[in-house]
Amino acid sequence: MPVPLVAGFPTHVTRSGSGARRAVFLHCSLAHSGAWAPAQAVLAERLDMVCFDRPSHGRSGAWDGEGGAAGLLDLTARIAGALAGEGADIVGHSFGGIAALRLALTRPDLVRSLTLIEPPLFAAIRGGPRFAAHAGAMERFEAALAAGDRMKAAEIFNAALSPESPWSEMTQAARAGLARRIHLIADENPVTLDDIAGLLAPGGLDAVDRPVLLIGGDLSPPIMDEVMSALAARLPAARRAVIAGAGHMSPVTHPQAVAGEIARFLGL
Repeated sequence: MPVPLVAGFPTHVTRSGSGARRAVFLHCSLAHSGAWAPAQAVLAERLDMVCFDRPSHGRSGAWDGEGGAAGLLDLTARIAGALAGEGADIVGHSFGGIAALRLALTRPDLVRSLTLIEPPLFAAIRGGPRFAAHAGAMERFEAALAAGDRMKAAEIFNAALSPESPWSEMTQAARAGLARRIHLIADENPVTLDDIAGLLAPGGLDAVDRPVLLIGGDLSPPIMDEVMSALAARLPAARRAVIAGAGHMSPVTHPQAVAGEIARFLGL
C-alpha cells in the first residue's frame, strides 16, 4: 500500500490508544515507530497516541537531503505538527526530542507539553571537556564512515551513546543492523554538535512556556546529564526524572518506567 503524505512527505503513521488527550511520539535515530509500542501499551487507556516513522526510517520515505541537517530537523518537526491536530503532548526520544523542541519553538500553538528523553543537543555544552571528548569520538566516527568501515563507525557511536550496552556483548545481527543504517547519524551531526538549526540562539528556549519533562537514565553517559542540565536551565517550566538502571535507550529497555513518568507528568 502507498505511504500517505504528511506535511508533503511519505510518512508511515500508526495510531493507538483510546484516551481523549492526543500525544505524538517521535522515536530515536536508527529505530522506527514500533520502538514506542511497549511504552504506549501502558498508556493505551489514557492517551490517543500517534506515532510515525521519521524520514529515512522504517516505512517512511527517504529524505532527499534538501536543506541539509537543519532541513531534516524542520521536516521532522513539520510532520509532528501536522499529526498534532489542534494541539498535543509531544514526546521525543533522542534526536526525536530535538525535533520536538524545534516544533515547540516554531509552532508553540501545537504543543501542550514536551517530554524529552535525552535529546542529544551536545552543542548546549560546547566548550566543556565532555563536549570535546564527544566531538573527538565523532571525528573518529566520521573518519570510519568516510573510509567505508560502517561497522567501526557503528561501534564508535554505540560506545559514545550506550556504554552500558558494550559492542562486545551485542549479537552479530544487532551490530549489522546498526552498521546498515549508521550513515543516518552523520546526517544529524550538524544539528547535535553544531546547532546548525539555531535552537540554542538567545531568547529561544527561554521563551518556551510549555511544561517540559526531561527524562534520563542513570546509566547513560555523563554527557547526557550535562546536556539536560543545560537545557533545564534555559527552559522555564522544566522538571527532570531519572530512570533507574536505564541508559540512553530507556523507552525500549524500561518502557513501563518511562510510561509511568509520562503519566505522572501529564496527570493521567
